[in-house]
Amino acid sequence: MQPEMVIRRACEEDLPSLIAIFAEDAVGGHGDTTELEVFGDYLRAFKEIEASGREQLFVAELGGEVVGTFQIVFNRTLTGRGGLNMTLEAVQTRPDVRGQGIGAAMVGHAVREARLRGCRFVQLTSNAARIDAHRFYERLGFAKSHIGFKMKLR
Repeated sequence: MQPEMVIRRACEEDLPSLIAIFAEDAVGGHGDTTELEVFGDYLRAFKEIEASGREQLFVAELGGEVVGTFQIVFNRTLTGRGGLNMTLEAVQTRPDVRGQGIGAAMVGHAVREARLRGCRFVQLTSNAARIDAHRFYERLGFAKSHIGFKMKLR
């Protein structure tokens, strides 16, 4: 019998598991690492996210283990008559549990949160090299509608 999946707000004790998930991501190129000397960077970011009224960090648990994560950010804009939008960030599932519906459940949770808040839409970006992820998002109802740009500053 498959253990029940739980999606909940992340807590500080989840940080080692989250960092490990991010560090395993070879495609993202974010420089994440499980080296202890940089743990403070992650802790500071977590505390800032936790204190924000516009950002929320979630984990997916399976059998009591953190197996996935995502972050949501609410953006109020003047366009769309002052519309509220959600940006979905850092959707990651542990490599050994991919293909079990965890990612779809996490995205579904984020979309429900957006509907509850009255958002006009949910948006996300995905690395151009993540072709499988693009198909995944399209299956969930997302459309390729814009082209994103980034400027690295450091």
